[in-house]
Amino acid sequence: MNILVAAPNTNFDIDKIKDNFKENDNFDNDNIYYEDQSLSQNVLDSIDILVGYNKKILDKILTSDNAQLKWIQALSAGVDYYPLDQLKDKDIYLTTVSGIHAEPISETVIGMILGNYRDINEAARKRSWYQPSTMPKMINGKKAVVFGTGHIGGRTAELLDAFGSETIGVNHSGHPAKGFAQTVSMDDIMTDNRVLNADIIINALPLSDSTFHYYNEKFFNALNNQPMFISIGRGPSTVTADLVNALYDQNLGAAALDVTDPEPLPDDSPLWKMDNVLITSHISGLHAEYMDESLAILDENMQAFNSYGKPNKNLVNLVAGY
Repeated sequence: MNILVAAPNTNFDIDKIKDNFKENDNFDNDNIYYEDQSLSQNVLDSIDILVGYNKKILDKILTSDNAQLKWIQALSAGVDYYPLDQLKDKDIYLTTVSGIHAEPISETVIGMILGNYRDINEAARKRSWYQPSTMPKMINGKKAVVFGTGHIGGRTAELLDAFGSETIGVNHSGHPAKGFAQTVSMDDIMTDNRVLNADIIINALPLSDSTFHYYNEKFFNALNNQPMFISIGRGPSTVTADLVNALYDQNLGAAALDVTDPEPLPDDSPLWKMDNVLITSHISGLHAEYMDESLAILDENMQAFNSYGKPNKNLVNLVAGY
């Protein structure tokens, strides 16, 4: 197989990715190319599998009549940045590394809550002996609503449950989900007091047509309890201007954002100046074993692809977008 490897964003170091591939002998019989090499169109046309993402390179492949690309293994869980319609038209499979983010992201969510609730964020800003400006809170007994009940949402719910939180999951149909004692349909949230009276709201939704700008003025204005809003899903699910207004108007008590719209968040965004807002640079899913775990999924999919002509783990529905 001819495999091309690309770093999807600046959080990935192509040299470190090369080291991961060299240390993994499962790919010794494959021809491995990397995005930082000089790649002719003939080489690009010969690629069977793309690992990761490079827009310029992918565009060259998809616009070539001679390309033989069959499958893309994303190095992320979300795939909204891929040209899904083109992949569908060309019958190109797309798989993700969904599942490897659940632990680091859910731990990040707990850290974000504790940073706000236990006044750790304020202590970090003060850098001096001080008395908290508000009485610290506990997660125990709080109502948390998690939008998105997949791997990440489910693990987050399990950790929140360990802290004694009452956790409710929101998904498209309200179907039961692992980690959640209660679930509700996205269609019913505006009339469900369990959601409207939440203390913590967590966005773990993938980005799709139905979740684009989902968290907007109407949503924030319906909330009753000045909840903390945490976003670790996708930035464009939230209308940024409406989020800012919700914080100014105190419809929200605080926010913690690992994803924003746009990314990176402009330096002049008012969100940077708010003491009740914590922002991290889309890093909640990263961890030291990330590439090792990604290559394990790639290897499993390679075995299926070689045996059956189709990868089978984390295969994306190109119509639904996840």
